Amino acid sequence: MKIVTLVARLLLGLIFVVFGLNGFFQFINMGPMPSGLAGQFIAALAGTHYFHLVAAIQVIGGALLLVNRFVPLALVLLGPVIVNIISYHVFLNPSGVALAIIVVILWLVVFYSHRQYFSGIFVHRT
Repeated sequence: MKIVTLVARLLLGLIFVVFGLNGFFQFINMGPMPSGLAGQFIAALAGTHYFHLVAAIQVIGGALLLVNRFVPLALVLLGPVIVNIISYHVFLNPSGVALAIIVVILWLVVFYSHRQYFSGIFVHRT
């Protein structure tokens, strides 16, 4: 299980560092802008520079995973980003849902190996 967790953590970190840096430098061609609501959603994120905030969170979270420091913090930072990625691909643009599902699986593997750090939030009473 340690090897699986290590590979999942490194792949997840690499994915988020690369795609986060791509948010700043556009070195990966993402193809044409999607049409319809998906395109409008992307245009709104780009027009308000919200993409830069999301890209910065991706780079920070991915880097923390790669260097194996503050992994629970990285999981907390990347969790909402992953929810938005999977929601976008499920509801607006299903073409990239395969990579989104892979990212969710990788995140769950890393989360499961660090679940003891999250035990406090799963308490029935406060």
